[in-house]
Amino acid sequence: MAVRVLVAKVGLDGHDRGIKVVARILRDAGMEVIYTGLFQTPETVAAAALDEDVDVVGLSMLSGAHMTLAPLVVEALRARGADVPVVVGGIVPDQDVPDLLAAGVRAVLGPGASAGAVVETVAAAAR
Repeated sequence: MAVRVLVAKVGLDGHDRGIKVVARILRDAGMEVIYTGLFQTPETVAAAALDEDVDVVGLSMLSGAHMTLAPLVVEALRARGADVPVVVGGIVPDQDVPDLLAAGVRAVLGPGASAGAVVETVAAAAR
């Protein structure tokens, strides 16, 4: 059975080129991809993840709000009883990665991550 991935843009970040490229990369690797669109809240992402019965949630973060929004998505999932791994991709300073991991984010992919790294990171999170 294919890995089901929900990819989302949380907050007011309107830049969606990268997430659309990532969605295609994951789709071309045989994963089922659900894209929620722009301007989602942590609660809508968590609700969609449960409704779609996904294996992984991928967040695209370019707005600088990753330290607030990514942990809120993890909390919203846990509040609904879901242990769905969250992977963050985008502009995340190296010094923020340990704090995101401590907040429950499974993995962080920075700018320039290869297609192979994206697929492997999401597949590993789903295992």
